[in-house]
Amino acid sequence: MTTLADRPNTALLVIDVQNGVVAGTPNRDTVIANIGSLIGRARAEDVPVIWVQHSDDHDLQRGSDNWRYVPELVRRDAEPLVHKRYGDSFEDTDLEALLAERGVGRLVVTGAQTDACIRSTLHGAFVRGYDVTLVSDAHTTEDLSAYGAPPPEQVIAHTNLYWQWQSAPGRRAGTAGTAEVTFADAG
Repeated sequence: MTTLADRPNTALLVIDVQNGVVAGTPNRDTVIANIGSLIGRARAEDVPVIWVQHSDDHDLQRGSDNWRYVPELVRRDAEPLVHKRYGDSFEDTDLEALLAERGVGRLVVTGAQTDACIRSTLHGAFVRGYDVTLVSDAHTTEDLSAYGAPPPEQVIAHTNLYWQWQSAPGRRAGTAGTAEVTFADAG
C-alpha cells in the first residue's frame, strides 16, 4: 500500500550493528541472533538485504574496530552497503536509489541505536512514502540514562509502542517480532 508507484517489493534493512554501537547494549546477543535469523530468511526468499554502516570522526572512524560490523553478521558481496554520517539512513546516501532499483516500497527495519538511527530511519522512510515495519525484538540501544534518558529497555519498549500505532495516508507502519515477520506484502 506504499505511496511509491510500482514498488511492490520488500527489503530488510540492517542498520549500524557495529562493534562500537552495540557493545554493552541490552540483549545484544539475542538481538543479533534475531537479525541473523531474519537475514537468513530474507536470503532464502530472495528479499534484498541492505546493510547500513555509520561513521563519524570520533568513535566510529572508518576502518576502526568499532566501525566494523559485529562478527556474527556477515554481509554477502552482492548485498548493498550504505555508508552514512547522519541518523537517517536516507540522508546524503544512495539508499533511496538502491531501493528504487529493486522496486522496494516496504522496509523491515532492524539494528541500532533505537533512539537515534533507528527512529530517524523509521520516520525518514515513512515520510518518503515507504511502508515500514520495525522488528520489535531486533533493535537495541546503549544506556544513556546518565544523560537523562530512560533506561534502554524503556526506550526500546516505548519505540515499539508508538511505532505500532503510526499511521499516514496511503502508508502502513507497525511492529512485528522476529517470528512474526513476513516479507510478503500482507496487503
